[in-house]
Amino acid sequence: MRIFKNKAFNKWAAKEGLTDEALRAAVVEINSGLIDADLGGHMIKKRVALVGRGKSSGARTLVAYRVEDKAFFVYGFAKNAKSNIRSDELKGLKLLATQLLGYSDKELKKAVEKNVLFEVNNDG
Repeated sequence: MRIFKNKAFNKWAAKEGLTDEALRAAVVEINSGLIDADLGGHMIKKRVALVGRGKSSGARTLVAYRVEDKAFFVYGFAKNAKSNIRSDELKGLKLLATQLLGYSDKELKKAVEKNVLFEVNNDG
């Protein structure tokens, strides 16, 4: 299972203190069926713990996801900053999910090399 962050999410996650370890743990939970919402179009909502805050007061992430294949963390927000996303935002994210999940290994490598995507290493 390959895990990626897009550029905007990577910047937000660094600011919030959201670690790659937490993202890996979230994907393990997702693979086990533990999600907060299936938003359709390969988009899911997943709560993740922030350092010192836990899940309930942590962050919400939106993930483009294909079972046992790839996960792309594309959007995140703190629970206290925003309750949910607008329908037009979700529509755009679903289009992005389709694009990202369709990338070949060659396209993924190129996106990582150009710092458009950041791969979360699975080795911890």
